[in-house]
Amino acid sequence: MLTTTPLIAIVMIIEIIVSNVQRNHRYTKIDFVENMYLMVINTALDLAMRIVALYVLIQVFNHKIMHIDNAVLYWVLLFLLEDVTFYTIHWVDHHVRLFWAVHVTHHSSMDFNISVGLRSSLFEPIYRFIYFIPMAWLGFHPIDIFFTYSVTQLYGVFIHTQYINKLGFWEYLFATPSLHRVHHGSNVKYLDRNMGMFLIIWDKIFGTYQKEEEPVVYGLTKNLESHRMDHVILHEFRSIINDVKNAPTFRAKFMYIFGPPGWSHDGSRKTSKELRREMEKGF
Repeated sequence: MLTTTPLIAIVMIIEIIVSNVQRNHRYTKIDFVENMYLMVINTALDLAMRIVALYVLIQVFNHKIMHIDNAVLYWVLLFLLEDVTFYTIHWVDHHVRLFWAVHVTHHSSMDFNISVGLRSSLFEPIYRFIYFIPMAWLGFHPIDIFFTYSVTQLYGVFIHTQYINKLGFWEYLFATPSLHRVHHGSNVKYLDRNMGMFLIIWDKIFGTYQKEEEPVVYGLTKNLESHRMDHVILHEFRSIINDVKNAPTFRAKFMYIFGPPGWSHDGSRKTSKELRREMEKGF
């Protein structure tokens, strides 16, 4: 933390200065303030949950089913498992509305810059460690899991920029600013694409890969109506509650919580898959 915080701050300040000099408005005051308070709250939650997470993962680790003696093999496997685990978390965040309500804080910015990389999925620290349980069970120490996660997340902060263009061969294996700009796009063809934070190979394997082609429109398909803190943080949870109250059947109530974002019982809203299907048909 002592090393990475100044590094992020320096890069962010440079980006702000360049944005102001070029007058391209890649930073806005209201958005920057939101990014900072969301980061602070998320960090506080993360630190508070570390004790719980560490306790649970150590208990699982004490019952591990394997032990890897080779240090190189250990770290390579841990890195790959951690990265595909993040892809899984991210995929669930985009395809299950309850978790989208957590993740939407990261996507609700209409800007795209380094500070957006700090605009966290606010409540994710409460449950994220559950995804790490299989790694601890396989014999990877919880401290090493946390370290590897932190390294990939640091990389993920720096790909939130519009100042780096496509990176050629690097994009065959790794997430890049260009590929992550796609991920933050509200363009129909960009929705739910490029979930990888460090490696992009998982997107290629699981069919969620998309190159940056048309200009990216940042934000949500329906952007925030208010910048009040409670609305920024809780608006999707409130929408879920309202939808559940008005749902005509138990199945509809269930789907409004655990179905994909955009699902509606009467077709009044569309999921990303439905929107993409309509686009491809030329509607």
